[in-house]
Amino acid sequence: MKVGIMGGTFDPIHIGHMLAAEAARDACGLDEVWFMPSHIPPHKHEAGVTGQMRLEMTAEAVSGHPSFRTLDWEVKRGGVSYTVDTVRELRRIYPHIEFSFIIGADMVNYLPKWHRIEELADMLTFIGVNRPGSGLNVDDLPPWLRKTVKIADMPLVDISSTTIRKRAAAGKSIRYMVPDRVYEYMVRSGMYGIQSGTAD
Repeated sequence: MKVGIMGGTFDPIHIGHMLAAEAARDACGLDEVWFMPSHIPPHKHEAGVTGQMRLEMTAEAVSGHPSFRTLDWEVKRGGVSYTVDTVRELRRIYPHIEFSFIIGADMVNYLPKWHRIEELADMLTFIGVNRPGSGLNVDDLPPWLRKTVKIADMPLVDISSTTIRKRAAAGKSIRYMVPDRVYEYMVRSGMYGIQSGTAD
């Protein structure tokens, strides 16, 4: 079984995340993609959005896809959480699963700077999701790391969680920037300053 791990703060999760996950699943023949919201220290929370809320938003986003699921490990564990520690634990619990870690094209060239990257690269492969114009070039990576990176192309979608938060706080529409169920969750909870009817 092949599983892609998609980590991130997902503050909020949006259609760009979903498109990237689907592109990785399709291009690399993944059986499932597990979305893993990361823990954020309290001083980095914005608009009162807790790890639990980000986890619930992510669960809403993936609920309609038969191959997507949510992993709550890092939110529940809290504290500083390194990818290498999480992946080691995943491999211990699921020894028969072949794991990949899905990252944006902009992160591929930073891989050599990741915490204990040599150890991490021995445990899984990376899927770099390439958007048009991103300039992704795996040839810049060291050879030992380059061989662990696969590329998945996705459509260009210029949406970020930061933009969504700012638009929501300003009372501007964010509809269709996030999955419908996430939008409904955001309206119900009033997160990012959204009030029912103001972000339609």
